[in-house]
Amino acid sequence: MMGKLFLVATPIGNLQDITLRGLEVLKNVDLIAAEDTRHSLKLLNHFNIKKPLVSYHKYNENEKSMELIKKLKDGYNIALISDAGTPGISDPGSIMVRNCIKYGMNFEIIPGATAVTTALVYSGLDTSKFIFIGFLPRDVKSKMGILEDMAERRETLIFYEAPHRLLNTLKQMRTALGNRYAAVCRELTKIHEEILRSTLEEILNYYENREIRGEFVIVVKGKSEEEFMREKRQKWINLSVEEHIKMYMDVGLSKKESVKKVAKDRNVSKSDIYIHSINLQ
Repeated sequence: MMGKLFLVATPIGNLQDITLRGLEVLKNVDLIAAEDTRHSLKLLNHFNIKKPLVSYHKYNENEKSMELIKKLKDGYNIALISDAGTPGISDPGSIMVRNCIKYGMNFEIIPGATAVTTALVYSGLDTSKFIFIGFLPRDVKSKMGILEDMAERRETLIFYEAPHRLLNTLKQMRTALGNRYAAVCRELTKIHEEILRSTLEEILNYYENREIRGEFVIVVKGKSEEEFMREKRQKWINLSVEEHIKMYMDVGLSKKESVKKVAKDRNVSKSDIYIHSINLQ
């Protein structure tokens, strides 16, 4: 009989945030694959869990995933954990999931604490729509490219960042996104948890004068409705009504749809716009 893989979410700081279900799984599996075995021992010893541990991290993930697949085929039940949070989210685990799907192995996700939603709710920003970017690339060009792409998004933006890169990332965000409102969440659920809500400029000034320690989640407000409408208006403000209609027709919209959009842009009735479209082809 084949075994089963359990991807178990672990606390992001406070050990008491492990779920009862997560503890039950860790106590009953045959083997635990951990991102850092020394780090995971703190959690396991805290709850008096004694199980064989193997290392499973981003540098050996391809090789180790196949070893674990073999053990699953041999009937082992295995738990996969990362240092904090859910395996596969900015942590090793996604390759193992893909291989389980590829080779028809049974697996189950045991949810738990996550820095993404904790920081999002702490931020006080819009929670109805958000984009999780995780860690940005270290290469400056690639990093700025992603930030510039995100500048147009209206959803709340969520990033992870390490302490030694925090200042540079805040500077690059200010350049690419403008001086937006943001929340920087440090050491979530830990003793020294800190939430700083302000503009990117003020947050940058705050951290420039302090020793930076801990793990960070940066939550940034998306492009506002006012910004969006102002930029949209700039595209047609100097056009005649006919040119405005043609702008939409040139990208493939029908004349009828173009008239409707122009009327909405200019906040007038469709009949007022329609008379300007009669001779347009």
